[in-house]
Amino acid sequence: MFLRMFVVMGVALSIACATGANKDAPAAGKPAKPGTVDFVKQIQPILEYNCVGCHREERFKENGGGYQIDVMKTAFKGSKREGAGITPGEPEESTIYVFMTLPLDDELVMPPAKKEQRPTKEEIALVKLWIEQGASWPEGLQLKPQKKLIKGEDENKIVEAIHTKIMAQHKAVAEAAMKSYVDKIPNTLASFEMVPIKGGTFLMGSPSNEKGRGKEEGPQRRVKVSPFWMGKHEVTWDEYHKFEYYKKNEKLKKDTQPYYLDATATPTPPYVNMDFGMGTGRHPAICITHHGANKYCEWLSMKTGHFYRLPTEAEWEYAARAGTTTAYSWGAKNDQATLNANTWNQKNVYDPITFIIGYREVGKKTANPWGLFDIHGNVAEWVLDGYAPYQPAKGVLVNPWVKGTKPYPHVARGGSFHEFMPLTKLRSAARIYSEPNWKQQDPQLPKSIWWLTDATFLGIRIVRPLEVPSQEQMKAYWNNGVEYDVPID
Repeated sequence: MFLRMFVVMGVALSIACATGANKDAPAAGKPAKPGTVDFVKQIQPILEYNCVGCHREERFKENGGGYQIDVMKTAFKGSKREGAGITPGEPEESTIYVFMTLPLDDELVMPPAKKEQRPTKEEIALVKLWIEQGASWPEGLQLKPQKKLIKGEDENKIVEAIHTKIMAQHKAVAEAAMKSYVDKIPNTLASFEMVPIKGGTFLMGSPSNEKGRGKEEGPQRRVKVSPFWMGKHEVTWDEYHKFEYYKKNEKLKKDTQPYYLDATATPTPPYVNMDFGMGTGRHPAICITHHGANKYCEWLSMKTGHFYRLPTEAEWEYAARAGTTTAYSWGAKNDQATLNANTWNQKNVYDPITFIIGYREVGKKTANPWGLFDIHGNVAEWVLDGYAPYQPAKGVLVNPWVKGTKPYPHVARGGSFHEFMPLTKLRSAARIYSEPNWKQQDPQLPKSIWWLTDATFLGIRIVRPLEVPSQEQMKAYWNNGVEYDVPID
């Protein structure tokens, strides 16, 4: 309850998105009042990715005239006939909005691009709302064009560059020679440890008589997984913050391999601190979308030269069980004393000083038999798979995984500390899956592809397969479940 109250209060205080017109809208150029659309966080990205590339000072000078939308003074000039113009309070008289809403075959439609490269319906609606509210624009702010990934094209080049880097330094290792290792994130003080998991076959899912079993955990099937390394701990804020605050090298020459290596998408700033007061540093990073988790793996691969991704659901359960067939990797015993001794769960994480029920630093409980900490409890962990009911299978399934085709639902495993997470979800076979309400309080419109405001129970654990996948496989792993025509920040 305490965490829920904290989250609701924190997000409510931070919301800067409106749902309707504001009769008290400020004049153009004046700071927006609370409750209005935030220009910098919500409108500036739309204009920079869709309009400023053509309508800016440099193009004005090159062409000996034209229309500028990169500064307020020129953006608010013009008329429908001239092809520019913003009239505060009147979107139907503002060319920037009118031309966005024209049919795609109209010669005046702006921006004049393919459908998949245009602003979304939600973004166009947000521009309309911003104009209705008075078109607030911070004094002195000049917009700069931002590159937008063209679906497939640039992502292929990014993955190709990363794959080339990985293969250039790859050294084949026999399964029998796999050892634990520490990998450092270059140019940072952050590092993480990977634990070897030898390949094998196991019975995935839970038996019908297991206490606390959910129907989505069956029928059981025989599964074979190939060898891989897995993160000894859940990804921490110390590690994820390096990705969140990564600064791209603007001096790189365009269309070169170094340019594409540096082009992996990175998160947009969240509206509140996503640890919600529970702690950063060695605490697990949380509230990250499935897309954000995949892109972290892509970025980490780019930085380290080792291929990383989310574990498949089969790999995760195989590693969590660590050779056992019982409900937990320590056995079937599930009394509260046993759960408290082995996991961080809703019954042992209350902080009497802060009055918050929250996660704990990684590695404070006993590791499972294969050396993985917090595989049960603390925070639930994303896996690669989109959610699908198990199907009966003949024979042995080899390295199965379900590629998601939509942002929801994707699977998470391991249970968590959260007061609304049943203790039965701490079991090795337990499954949960994502829903849109995991970002219900997100104030952005459209909602962020990076952050889950309501998933304070959810984190990441990474794997590195012994065999390096192909470029096509890498792309499939890192762009699983969402469109990848997202902006390069």
